[in-house]
Amino acid sequence: MDLSGNPIPELLPDVAALIDSMPEPRLFISADYRVLAANRAYREQFGVPEDLSHHFCYELSHHISVPCDQAGESCPLKTCRDTGEASRVLHIHHTPRGQEHVDVEVAPIRDRAGRVLFYVETVRTVRRARSGPSAEGLVGRSPAFNRLIALLERVAPSDATVLLLGESGTGKELAAQALHDASTRARGPFVAVDCAGVTETLFGSELFGYEKGAFTGASTRKTGLVEAAAGGTLFFDEIGDMPLCLQVKLLRLLESGTFRRVGGLEPLRANFRLVLATHRDIKAMVEEGTFRRDLYYRISAFPIRVPSLRERREDLPLLVDSLLQRLCQQRRSLHPDALAALLEHKFPGNIRELRNILERACLLADGDTILPEHLPEDLEPVTDYVKEAAEEEIVPLEEAERRYLRWALERHGSDRRLLAQKLGLGERTLYRKLKDAGV
Repeated sequence: MDLSGNPIPELLPDVAALIDSMPEPRLFISADYRVLAANRAYREQFGVPEDLSHHFCYELSHHISVPCDQAGESCPLKTCRDTGEASRVLHIHHTPRGQEHVDVEVAPIRDRAGRVLFYVETVRTVRRARSGPSAEGLVGRSPAFNRLIALLERVAPSDATVLLLGESGTGKELAAQALHDASTRARGPFVAVDCAGVTETLFGSELFGYEKGAFTGASTRKTGLVEAAAGGTLFFDEIGDMPLCLQVKLLRLLESGTFRRVGGLEPLRANFRLVLATHRDIKAMVEEGTFRRDLYYRISAFPIRVPSLRERREDLPLLVDSLLQRLCQQRRSLHPDALAALLEHKFPGNIRELRNILERACLLADGDTILPEHLPEDLEPVTDYVKEAAEEEIVPLEEAERRYLRWALERHGSDRRLLAQKLGLGERTLYRKLKDAGV
């Protein structure tokens, strides 16, 4: 049916036959969510029958009886219908292999007069993320995790520079690897540079390589990391730890796109996709003068915040199952009381801390079940700030503000702009208050 409720014109069978030869799964749907046709790729990948005329799209994808937007999820068809423009979202769909992350794009099909006849839905399975326990890769299904995956999928096909922000232990290098695997450079190398471990003396030779005889001990030519990353991705981990004296050398590489090996004369063309990560507040460092402003604007073309474990606590049981698969030589499960203890923990070290806790528990457990006594004794429960403050004696206002800022930072510390907005402050004012409070 078209938007007016009239039968779809005779062109539909011809168009359906055309898209049947297309490799990507595609679904024809009407404005009222009814399925009109599905191409062969869709039927094979999602295990649906050829005749879908009595089905709705949300029945096939979510196994629910109402449209997505009425079930608490964004609906690309509704957005497309309201705006008249294509709409793209990340969903978790039911498939013969279980629930999987999929990138869904809905676009209108119009007649010569510009009237919308029906909509075509293109579905691409996201291979870099798992919504169930997995022995490798990124795992999760929480809203915060899905936002991360959606942004990675958006930027992956381009060569745009990506800056991954977030607390230590959140999995930024895994996100960078997933970004590389989803890019057009996936067949090229993924080369990681630890900025905290590169000294000024080694920076040139490690990054750019050197020619034979360039200095004492240079008995052969050495290929640098920039050259090794040709055709692939160069990942700078903890870019916030790079000294100012080295930042200018990195900026020169990025601006010119060329480099020279130490001891060499011929300029070489760099060919890599740049991805960076840091747990530091780079914008605050720019204001303080500890990070170059020109370099910041050069690397922050597409910032992505990797959520902390506190922000995706509903993923914890899934992460536990996945990590136990990766860590334990024999199959082990977590006792409900042990899981309850972990759910109450603050996890300042995020997923890295969770991994360490489970690795230790695997070594301590003699049976197939990890019990509460196998967990560390110093697990710190999450406390509610308001409740905590109410139970204490009245303190000076300055001390109360310091405690409140510390509490707020635990929830939004990696995004100071968002925190400032939520507090009703300007960013400069927030930086000053944090500095004055010693937080």
